Amino acid sequence: MEKFDVAIIGAGAAGLFCAGVAGQLGLRVLLLDHAPKVAEKIRISGGGRCNFTNRELDPRQPHKHFLGDNPNFCRSALSRYTPADFIELLQRHALPFHEKHKGQLFCDRSAQDLIELLLKECEAGGVQRWQPCAVQAVSYSDADPSARYQLQTDRGPVACRSLVVATGGLSIPKIGASDFGFRLARQFGLNVIELRPALVPLTFDAASWAPFSELSGLALPVRIATGDKKAKMEFLEDLLFTHRGLSGPAVLQISSYWRPGQPLRLDLHPESALEPLLLEAKTRSRKLLANELSLHLPSRLADTWTAQQSQWQRPVNDTPDKAIAQLAQGLQRWELTPTGTEGYAKAEVTAGGVDTRQLSSQTMESKQPGLHFIGEVVDVTGWLGGYNFQWAWSSAHACAQALAADRLAAVSA
Repeated sequence: MEKFDVAIIGAGAAGLFCAGVAGQLGLRVLLLDHAPKVAEKIRISGGGRCNFTNRELDPRQPHKHFLGDNPNFCRSALSRYTPADFIELLQRHALPFHEKHKGQLFCDRSAQDLIELLLKECEAGGVQRWQPCAVQAVSYSDADPSARYQLQTDRGPVACRSLVVATGGLSIPKIGASDFGFRLARQFGLNVIELRPALVPLTFDAASWAPFSELSGLALPVRIATGDKKAKMEFLEDLLFTHRGLSGPAVLQISSYWRPGQPLRLDLHPESALEPLLLEAKTRSRKLLANELSLHLPSRLADTWTAQQSQWQRPVNDTPDKAIAQLAQGLQRWELTPTGTEGYAKAEVTAGGVDTRQLSSQTMESKQPGLHFIGEVVDVTGWLGGYNFQWAWSSAHACAQALAADRLAAVSA
C-alpha cells in the first residue's frame, strides 16, 4: 500500500492550491479527482477568465460578504491569507490580470493561465496527481498514526496520515460535481447543513411570467431586496430577464438569501423617483406614456409594462395623475414571488455544507482527527464577485500550514 503524508480528494481550486502549498512545505502529497479534466470550474468561471478574488473583501467583517450558519468562522483563514497574498502569487508567476467594477479581479487572457499556475505550484511541491481516479471507500484506524486513513481507489489502495476533502458542492453536475464530500462527512459523524443552490437564477410560474418572457435578454440596473428587518438583504446590481424568470448579478446575489415562499422587491429605476418625472412630462408632452417612460427605462420594458392596463396606453398628457402614480409605484415597488430556482445545473455555488461548528477555523480539521474540509464543501458561501474563490485559497492555505505543523510535531515526538 502506497503511503503519503496527506491525500487530498478534489482537484479544484481549493484542492490544487492546498496540494501545492503542502507539497512545498515538505509533505508527500497525493491529489485525487474522479473527473477527467482538472479544475473545470475554474476554466468556465467568469466567462472563461475566472474572477479569482475581490479587493473589497474585508476579513475583519466576513458577514458582509459571506453567509452560513456561522459567517464569522471564515475570519481566521481569510485574515491569514488575503486577496493581496493571492495577487502576489499571480505577480510572481507574471500572470496578467485586470480589475472590473466592485473590486473583481479577472485573468487578462484565460482562466487556463490560472490553472497552469496552480499545476506549476503542485509540480514545485512534488505533488502526485491521480486523475481520473475515483475513491470507492475511506476507512480510519489509529493503529499506525502515519497511516490513519486508508483509501480504496481506482489505482489501488492508499494510506495517509491526514485526509483533506476538497470535493466542492453539488453545483454544475455536468462537469463532475458530486455529493462525495458530504457523504464522507456524515460517515465520520459530522453534521451537514442543509444544501441548496446559491448564486442561481430564479424562476416563476409559467402563466404569470408569460407577459415578461418576451423580455428575455433584456438587462438593466435595479435595486433588489428580500427578507425583513434584520434578515433583509438588498443589492444594487444588473438584472437580466430570461424566458423562465430572472437572472443577472442582482438575482444571483439575492438568490443566496432568498427562501422559498419569500417575495422579492424590485426597483426598476433605482437612481430616482419616476412619478415626478412622468408628471413633469405630462405638462409638456403629447407622446404616449410608453414613449415617455422609455426615456428612463428600456423601451421593450416600457411597452410590456404599459400594455398591462388600458389607462397606461394613452398619451401622457391624457393619463390621470393617479394612473401615473400607480405605474411608477408598480415599477419601483414591484413585488413578486419566485416559484423556485434553476437548480444546481445553473447554480454557481452550493450553500450549506459541512457544519463549521465541527471544524477548527485555524486548521480546517474536523473533530475526526486528521480529517480536514476546505473550500465549497464547507458551510461558507460568498457573494458573487470572486469571494468564493478567495475562500478556496484561504481555507486551503490555512489547512496546508496546519498539515505541515502537524507533521513536524509528529516527527519531533
